[in-house]
Amino acid sequence: MTAATHSSLFPPVPESADAVLDGLDPEQRAVATALTGPVCVLAGAGTGKTRAITHRIAYGVRAGILQPASVLAVTFTNRAAGEMRGRLRQLGAGGVQARTFHSAALRQLQYFWPKAVGGEVPRLLERKIQLVAEAAARCRVRLDRNELRDVTSEIEWAKVTQTVPADYPAAVAKSLRDAPRDPAEIGQIYALYEQLKRDRSVIDFEDVLLLTVGILQDRHDVADQIRRQYQHFVVDEYQDVSPLQQRLLELWLGDRESLCVVGDASQTIYSFTGATPDHLLNFRTRHPRATMVKLVRDYRSTPQVVHLANGLLGQARGRAAEHRLELVSQRDPGPEPSYTEYADEPAEAEGTAGRIRDLIAAGVPAGEIAVLFRVNAQSEVYEQALADAGVPYQLRGAERFFERAEVREAGVALRGAARAGGNDALLDHAEDLPSQVRAVLSTKGWTSEPPAGSGAVRDRWESLAALVRLAEDFARGRPGAGLAELVAELDERAAAQHAPAVQGVTLASLHSAKGLEWDAVFLVGLTEGMMPITYAKTEEQVEEERRLLYVGVTRARLHLSLSWALSRSPGGRASRRPTRFLNGLRPGSAAPGSRAAGGAGGAERGDTGRRKRRGPVLCRVCGKTLTDAGEMKLMRCEDCPSDMDEALYERLREWRSGQARELGQPAYCVFTDKTLMAIAEAVPGSERELAAISGVGGRKLDRFGADVLAICAGQEADGGEEED
Repeated sequence: MTAATHSSLFPPVPESADAVLDGLDPEQRAVATALTGPVCVLAGAGTGKTRAITHRIAYGVRAGILQPASVLAVTFTNRAAGEMRGRLRQLGAGGVQARTFHSAALRQLQYFWPKAVGGEVPRLLERKIQLVAEAAARCRVRLDRNELRDVTSEIEWAKVTQTVPADYPAAVAKSLRDAPRDPAEIGQIYALYEQLKRDRSVIDFEDVLLLTVGILQDRHDVADQIRRQYQHFVVDEYQDVSPLQQRLLELWLGDRESLCVVGDASQTIYSFTGATPDHLLNFRTRHPRATMVKLVRDYRSTPQVVHLANGLLGQARGRAAEHRLELVSQRDPGPEPSYTEYADEPAEAEGTAGRIRDLIAAGVPAGEIAVLFRVNAQSEVYEQALADAGVPYQLRGAERFFERAEVREAGVALRGAARAGGNDALLDHAEDLPSQVRAVLSTKGWTSEPPAGSGAVRDRWESLAALVRLAEDFARGRPGAGLAELVAELDERAAAQHAPAVQGVTLASLHSAKGLEWDAVFLVGLTEGMMPITYAKTEEQVEEERRLLYVGVTRARLHLSLSWALSRSPGGRASRRPTRFLNGLRPGSAAPGSRAAGGAGGAERGDTGRRKRRGPVLCRVCGKTLTDAGEMKLMRCEDCPSDMDEALYERLREWRSGQARELGQPAYCVFTDKTLMAIAEAVPGSERELAAISGVGGRKLDRFGADVLAICAGQEADGGEEED
């Protein structure tokens, strides 16, 4: 059986090409031996995707089918690229280029610039924030440091989505993006930033991709030279490519199809940076002859953890949910995930620290334990609880709480107010310690209401809000204490938590945990407003939050704990509710309202339990048991011959586009592509036949049924419905 995802640090180099395939499971072997034409690997969490694609490259090289220098493997982080190079060396396939998109493009830009443009490559701007600040000042827009970071992120998003400054406001509106400032202001800053770069002959990291794309589009001789060099491409984490990266990849390929991509739409959690799973989901459309392989054998997590992960995705909506992978654990059974409700946040942190201490005492290494939360500001209470419990810890992807710039600035302000005592006019109307702290921190950006959206401004506010809560808790525990005592308490906490870094429990945000795994994972703070986060307003944003929780669950190998607190502080009103994503999954919770299998936009509520699976769903062509949601909708394997009426399918798509425009919703909210394909294959002639198609619920039948049946009958749809 086994194809482990972990191995010795220094395994022996396989003796032959065939030996490279040893230990791979049947699906991984199918990936490794599919060396011609386009290949798309849909790989679930923990299924050994990196193992499969590195063995594919190594097998091709060792068998003499691929020349090492002709292969370019690209991924998204230097860490992942380095890991890939290391694995290829261990498999005897040194010499293969494994790089990030930016690294590969920069090498090409530096090499071809003198020939394509002339002169030296413009200097690379390592940090664009200073130039953004200058552009904002020239536009007479005042931005603090955190607003600068957010506006800089917006400019980066605009560039990777190939949005020019003049189009930025419209692009924000179309994407329902929550901009940190007035989009027109950001558009002005963006335009002047671009002008300043041109005036000073500098480029930023996004320009590296944009300029490489420009050269390859304009200079066919350069494009041909690169295509002669690289004959074969592999793209890891393909669900995270931006439109700009996809365009660069297309130019590298030219009219060839020697491409292997691997990804999982259910792990798309970076859409705020411009990443989109559409290129992964549309791969078969762009490459009809592609070999499709699904990796669903999970070697990382126990059946109990995998069951919860599958349950989370089973409730998902939207296009990515149609392509979800049903994981099958290959590990022995382990403990059930635990669900713990606490009265307040300190109790949750103390309880978590106590359970971690018990695990360590039972022999689980501290380095194999992680506490994962939604936002970095949640770390402070866990830092304190672990310190109090004598458990070593380390923070990943974030500064220690008391090392954050806004926390240090707040400490200076509080210390100054404490020294001034009653002579500080700022405190004239502050009657108690918490109100004094709120008054002082209001000068540093704290407000009673959180700022809209995500980003650095929100992160700063969360850190200051954590200090306000700490002051409130301190005042309850130490009645009569003043600012001086609070400052001393903060100093003691900071000193205790600035110990030298040790190999300890990992504290990390869910986003920074992507790609990692531990024996034991504690998912904390799982309440409405935090998971999903408050500013996730649209259905797409909420579904990304669900995927973020899915990523957190699938980080656990053996032990998984999920917890939430009913109130923020001891004695507070128990007004919080556990996340909706666990409804029907945690013991004692009601299942969510059932939904149409097609996903977003067609949710049916209130009929839980009426639609029960009666035995397996079989392919109507070959008889194979179907597990993929999209294949179950079509009632056939994707690879089996289709009897779809292509002309009818195109008419349905055209009709759907018009409906989506009228409703102001994405097209999949009317019907998904899979549902339209199923309709075009079945060609229903009655409401009963149409209702039998998966993805056509009662509401959609009432709303769109007459139009769809008319189109199927070769008639014109009347194009509308009466308003309620």
